[in-house]
Amino acid sequence: MLYMLIVKASKNSEAGKLPNAELIEAMTKYNEELVKAGVRVAAKGLHPSSNGIRFSFPKPGEKPVVTDGPFTESKEIIAGFILIDVKSREEAIEWAMRMPDPQGDGEGEIELRQVFEVPELMELD
Repeated sequence: MLYMLIVKASKNSEAGKLPNAELIEAMTKYNEELVKAGVRVAAKGLHPSSNGIRFSFPKPGEKPVVTDGPFTESKEIIAGFILIDVKSREEAIEWAMRMPDPQGDGEGEIELRQVFEVPELMELD
């Protein structure tokens, strides 16, 4: 079962500030544990939304509306993600609970979401 640990943005991540050495060390250790357990598929941090572009589709069948970043609602912005392949929802929750505060200083927020896999998508038709 694929799950994505979505790291929400903070004021610091949106300002392009890198984590301090202590947090980098803690996140490196966490990622090494994921790799050693054989569950990490991918892990990446994202540039601030000021480097991003949004494409919205307000009118069906028409071209998208293009908006350059930065985007104002930081609760909806993603700063990074880790994709894990685990046996159960409970295991995914256990891994999420082990992640250090990804933003430091009590600013971190993680969202855990299951990823649709091809057979599941076919069932939606």
